[in-house]
Amino acid sequence: MFTPVILSGGTGTRLWPLSRTMHPKQFLQLAGEHTMFQQTVVRAMNVPGARPPVVVCNEQYRFLVAEQLRQINVAAQAIVLEPVGRNTAPAVAVAALHALGMDKDALTMVLPADHVIGDEVAFRSAMATALPAASAGRLVLFGIRPAHPEVGYGYIRMGQELAGTRGVHEVSAFREKPDLATATAYLESGEYVWNSGMFLLSASAYLDELSRYAPSMVDACRQALGSARKDMDFIRLDEAAFASCPDDSIDCAVMEKTSLAALVPMDAGWSDVGSWRALWEIAERDDNGNAMTGDIVAYDTRDTYIRAEGRLVTTLGVENLVIVETNDAVLVTTRDMVQDVKKIVDSLKKANRSEATIHRKVYRPWGSYEGIDSGPGFQVKRITVNPGATLSLQLHHHRAEHWVIVRGTARITKGNKEILLSEDQSTYIPLGTLHRLNNPGKIPLELIEVQTGVYLGEDDIVRFEDRYGRDTC
Repeated sequence: MFTPVILSGGTGTRLWPLSRTMHPKQFLQLAGEHTMFQQTVVRAMNVPGARPPVVVCNEQYRFLVAEQLRQINVAAQAIVLEPVGRNTAPAVAVAALHALGMDKDALTMVLPADHVIGDEVAFRSAMATALPAASAGRLVLFGIRPAHPEVGYGYIRMGQELAGTRGVHEVSAFREKPDLATATAYLESGEYVWNSGMFLLSASAYLDELSRYAPSMVDACRQALGSARKDMDFIRLDEAAFASCPDDSIDCAVMEKTSLAALVPMDAGWSDVGSWRALWEIAERDDNGNAMTGDIVAYDTRDTYIRAEGRLVTTLGVENLVIVETNDAVLVTTRDMVQDVKKIVDSLKKANRSEATIHRKVYRPWGSYEGIDSGPGFQVKRITVNPGATLSLQLHHHRAEHWVIVRGTARITKGNKEILLSEDQSTYIPLGTLHRLNNPGKIPLELIEVQTGVYLGEDDIVRFEDRYGRDTC
């Protein structure tokens, strides 16, 4: 038996404008019917011997994680919330400590939430190959057999096969991201693999090695978990303790130093989907080399990735481009420049542009809302409330709201009254009125909200009751 540990903290800025700080790539449906986070969970659970997963994520992603687990009918062993990001070594340490609390011989399968695996049979085979070595106390990492001379990945040189094993190798050396000539030499030698960031570890062996090389990190993680508080389905690490933890990757903190490292090479159609080019490479393409998703008309277009989220996108006489349309931003670049998309995001952040961090559609624990229109003194939103979900009991000091129900049934608390509304019915919430919105039905509730007032910011919410653990007055 082993515990899958799903690391879900990245922001995926190179996949902007689709991936944004508040809704990063692992929670997007980019390659398949599920999000990459959901694919990772399902992939892990399909390996024989898997226990329910432990998910480690930033606290701002907690409701995304919970909702996406609910959609695939998976109950997590724990959802551990990091108050601040401290890289992968502390995240794995906290998960290992939690796993040892359940099983003194715990094994942990560590998987980033934003990878794509094309051949899950090969993935499961690699895990089975690694299992005996991990059970014996080895810290096993998985290397991807390179398909081309890639300069964007770190490499690992394989050593000799471990005595008494088949397919498990010593780790000879870690290499940083190389230049093209060096990457080509690595490929031709046949001795190197890409560092995938996936591991199968004995929880106790990992913590012992981390204590050897970074004792202050283990101490901080023990304190953060020991002083954690339970919040509904979440475990909130102690903020002060975890903030004191050193920031380091599992590779730098342990794997590049330990004598227990072992490696299993894997050829499973792996991609970390680190750029739009990578997504084009793994996507199904037409006879002209185009990968297209959405409402698209393309003429005389070749080797281009096009994604239309809401509007018609047309192309004529172009090649080797990436074109991504969302409802508030459009990216156009050559496939060779996609690694620099992060520069655009950095520029937007410096300009304090909201497009760097959030979409017009914003997810909440009860559903979502999407901005439709706005102007001086007003804004219009489309609100969706999940079946059975309830917004907080709240009021606003600076705005009034008019709600028009377009689908489903709404139970509305307004002052000391409760009303039930259905399609084509509406109500008005005056400024300063205590109110709450609930969906008592079995289908999503959809409504149009028109806000009017001198200030329309999201921070003009005074909560009195909230079932999702958010701050109340």
